[in-house]
Amino acid sequence: MTFFKINISFNRKWMVFCTLLLALTPPKPALADGLIENVNGITLDEKGEVIRFNGLLIDKDGKVSALITKKKQIPNQLDFRYDGKGQTLLPGLIDAHGHISGIGFQALTLDLTQSNTLEEAREAIIAYAKQYPGRRWIIGRGWNHEKWGLGRFPNAADLDDIIADRPIWLERVDGHAGWANSKAMEIAEIRDDVQSPSGGRIEKDNGKPTGIFVDNAASLIQKHVPVPSAKDYDLAFSKAQEILLSQGITAMADMGTTLPEWQSYRRAGDLDRLNLRIFSYASGIENMTVIAGPAPTPWLYQGKLKMLGVKLYLDGALGSRGAWLKQDYHDAAGQKGLPMLSFAELRNKMVRASMDNFQLAIHAIGDAANAETISAIEDISDIFDGDRRWRIEHVQIVDPTDLPKLADNGIISSMQPVHQTSDRLMAEARLGPDRLDGAYAWQSILKAGGKLAFGSDAPVESSEPFAGIATAITREDKAGQPFGGWIPTEKVTREDALAGFTIGAAYASFAEKNVGSLTAGHYADFILVDVDPLLSSTSELRATQINETWVGGKIVYAKNR
Repeated sequence: MTFFKINISFNRKWMVFCTLLLALTPPKPALADGLIENVNGITLDEKGEVIRFNGLLIDKDGKVSALITKKKQIPNQLDFRYDGKGQTLLPGLIDAHGHISGIGFQALTLDLTQSNTLEEAREAIIAYAKQYPGRRWIIGRGWNHEKWGLGRFPNAADLDDIIADRPIWLERVDGHAGWANSKAMEIAEIRDDVQSPSGGRIEKDNGKPTGIFVDNAASLIQKHVPVPSAKDYDLAFSKAQEILLSQGITAMADMGTTLPEWQSYRRAGDLDRLNLRIFSYASGIENMTVIAGPAPTPWLYQGKLKMLGVKLYLDGALGSRGAWLKQDYHDAAGQKGLPMLSFAELRNKMVRASMDNFQLAIHAIGDAANAETISAIEDISDIFDGDRRWRIEHVQIVDPTDLPKLADNGIISSMQPVHQTSDRLMAEARLGPDRLDGAYAWQSILKAGGKLAFGSDAPVESSEPFAGIATAITREDKAGQPFGGWIPTEKVTREDALAGFTIGAAYASFAEKNVGSLTAGHYADFILVDVDPLLSSTSELRATQINETWVGGKIVYAKNR
């Protein structure tokens, strides 16, 4: 009994001693869990200044702990060391404007983006129909009559003489027009006396519908197309995620998320299959309220998913002459395009979203649409305080007098460099030679103090980000045309191009504290590639090989695995 009491007394004294010792001993800094070493590391700080490093420390939460430039900065104890073998390490690239399910569905359905003529498209449709004889509808996307040099829209007759017994519905490459055969129009009860809906146009010839439905008119056919199942959406998302990660894209702003798409993203997150970060913008006010409710959602799945805003459409696209212009189309007298929302509708929707703190992303391509969007922002910006970060998506054609207003109102110009090379000849035809100032005006926007975020608009264009970076710095296509660049004064520097796909795209979606720059506290989202984008030739830049993609400190894609 005495011995037991002595032991208790001794133990108490020992505990007090240990407690005092711990109190007097300064705490050791927490050790990083892992080190990526032997790399040519490049990142940008919040001001866009280049930071180079040769090692990256990652903590247990999958975030950047520190950048290493000297060996003495490396902790003695690490859970793992990963040899980068001298590769270039860049922040994971962020696509500021894409359509995730669209990318997946295009990869899984009839894809006409590679067709260079109408006849090639017809051959692809025939082959697809033979491959899938059990599908009630033939669905596809990607045709571009401007690329074909057709000189007109395709029509139902171009489809009827190859397939007449099954309905066909094919979306134009920009998603702003659809092409139907007579069977599809029969199912949709499209007769000669049908009228074009507001914000849309039914193309007619001698009073008869030709099979082309522009912008809102496409819904007349689309509502009869079989709806994809939940499994279809999951498969499309899985395919899109696979494509994007293999291209070095670790995050994408999903422009126009619907309820089935959101549910698919949530299922992926619940099953721990969500590796791509998704900045979600609801497709219209209705989806915004159904999905997110009274306010933007929190960040879900360790910062991988958030609905923070809403996408609104004010006009269509140049290719289908749906973009809303201040003057007539140079190649179509009497046509100025289509405003898809009235003066009051646009402002009402903007106020409705802003009241609940949703960020606005407004599609505007033509100069009239951009002017109207800027005016609407000016009208309501004084009503709402706080950091709103108004976004305009595309900003392709802007009256030079309106360019400074983008900066004056703190508007983020969310633009897609690859549109410029794809649209160049078509834009010249649509606008004429005297109205090209302010077209795809990246450098002018920056000089005026505006903010840029770069993306692809995939699947309208390829989601390949290094093609976008190369285009931004050269204004040349992959064939190097036109030599010296189209309107070369609008080129941007390599640093600005990289910023557009990293810190600029992150800022555009209120994500700059999480991603976009490899600085302490940000998620360790990065890629290992074979070229230095700040030093390589543009041909090398376009051919960049993505060897590995990491998200949250974990490998999610490896080229050779």
